[in-house]
Amino acid sequence: MSARAGSAGAGSAGAGAERLGPWQQGWRLLAAAAIGAVSWLSTAAQLPEGTTGDAVDWLITGDPIVGVVCLVVVAWRRRYPISIAVVVVVISTFSTLGSGAALLAICSLATRRRPVETGVVALACLVSAVTASGFYPQRDGPAPLWLTIAIATLVIGIAVAVGFAVGARRQELRSLRQRAEIAEREQAARATEARITERHRIAREMHDVLAHRVSLVAMQAGVLGYRHDLPAEQVSALARGVADGAHQALEELRDVLGVLRANPEDPEPPQPSLAGVPALVADARAIGLDVTLEGSAVHGFALDGSAGEPPDLMARTAYRIVQEGLTNAGKHAPGARVRVTVDGAAGTGLHVAVRDSGGSQAFRPPPESGFGLVGLAERVALTGGELLHGPAAGGGFALTARLPWPARPAGADT
Repeated sequence: MSARAGSAGAGSAGAGAERLGPWQQGWRLLAAAAIGAVSWLSTAAQLPEGTTGDAVDWLITGDPIVGVVCLVVVAWRRRYPISIAVVVVVISTFSTLGSGAALLAICSLATRRRPVETGVVALACLVSAVTASGFYPQRDGPAPLWLTIAIATLVIGIAVAVGFAVGARRQELRSLRQRAEIAEREQAARATEARITERHRIAREMHDVLAHRVSLVAMQAGVLGYRHDLPAEQVSALARGVADGAHQALEELRDVLGVLRANPEDPEPPQPSLAGVPALVADARAIGLDVTLEGSAVHGFALDGSAGEPPDLMARTAYRIVQEGLTNAGKHAPGARVRVTVDGAAGTGLHVAVRDSGGSQAFRPPPESGFGLVGLAERVALTGGELLHGPAAGGGFALTARLPWPARPAGADT
């Protein structure tokens, strides 16, 4: 690795560290200066009386200057941790006042919690401390080597231990902060997903409520525009149908908007069920569709409950299937024969089918919304059922669905 790459690596490693504030930086440097001052005064107090020479001159002039340089350099330890630690440790060999800066550099390096680099620099600091112990003359003579090594090892070990503890605490705080940020992002993502889901639900509900009614109005108006040979009574009936359909569409729109604006604690309005299927068939017949309603929905659970009531979600889904099938038949197959079948029982499932024979009248259909079959497929999927649609054998179009209807437990109330 080149020198440029090495220095860039060191800089990038330190650049990820959090920047210290003025007070946090200041009290650390003051503590290092205090430790160095105690060491310098202790060394000066151990000098023999009347000692002169280069060593004493260095202690009075050079030692403090080098110590101040160490304190200035160590202020950059978080940006270049390894380089600063090595430089300060080496320089502090010639300055007792710089010993505090060396300990601060070792402690700061240990916060990275990398044993190899910390151990190497700590060993260099130990060698520096042992070397510096014989630099100045002492009143009682030099201390035993083992004692010097033991004291230096203890002091350096304390600095390393403090650094590792501080690093562990910082790592824990970073982890907690990252978890909090991840939780906030996940919460925001869930909120966004909930909003999107709610928008889709509202779009499906608007389509289910309004598309059928508006389609009937559009088809009745289309008949009035294309059929000029209709008798006055039929024209009047179609005109009343258009007015009534528009009025009902406005009422249904008001109901949907009322649900959106309502208090979440307020009960929702009654949802459609299979009991409303005959009304759908009657509306379809009013616009000219030849609709036949078959199955137990006519003589069973939808009217008198003799065959048992299906779950609310299934009944509502079956209603929407019939509604969508009749709407599409009126749009794309005006004048067709349509057969609606709703049959089934608990334990065997619910079968819903809307088949038409193909259109026999030609007029421009209303625009498509694009949500009908897509939203219907999602509704059916929520019940665990299956939806099929496509051209029917013999012509026309078929929309069929099978919905699971669990069997009632033995002994349950009927």
